[in-house]
Amino acid sequence: MSRHYTTDHEWIDVDGDDATVGITDYAQGQLGDIVFVEVPEEGREVAKGGEAAVVESVKAASDVYAPVSGTVTLGNPALVEDPSLVNSDPEGAGWFFKLSLTQQSELEGLMDEAAYKAFVSGL
Repeated sequence: MSRHYTTDHEWIDVDGDDATVGITDYAQGQLGDIVFVEVPEEGREVAKGGEAAVVESVKAASDVYAPVSGTVTLGNPALVEDPSLVNSDPEGAGWFFKLSLTQQSELEGLMDEAAYKAFVSGL
């Protein structure tokens, strides 16, 4: 499994043609206390860079973008009941959705962990 990051602070774990998507610890820290999450429905087609989910905090509402194109296979049901999982475990149990990749080549434009850390340190 490999993990990639976007400049919009999403992470994606890839295992073959399957992937799990969430937001980074940096992103949840910028948002503050998460109070609501809307995850995409199973079967929804998402395009790289397109809106895929919504996260609302006490500070603001923000879109979560699809790091790559694919078909949603599962939205995280735990976030509906407990949106604070995004704060407590953003890069684990606080994942947003799983998808089946349609364009493996789109992963090439994403950052690895070292590049993402360097990107964040420059913000």
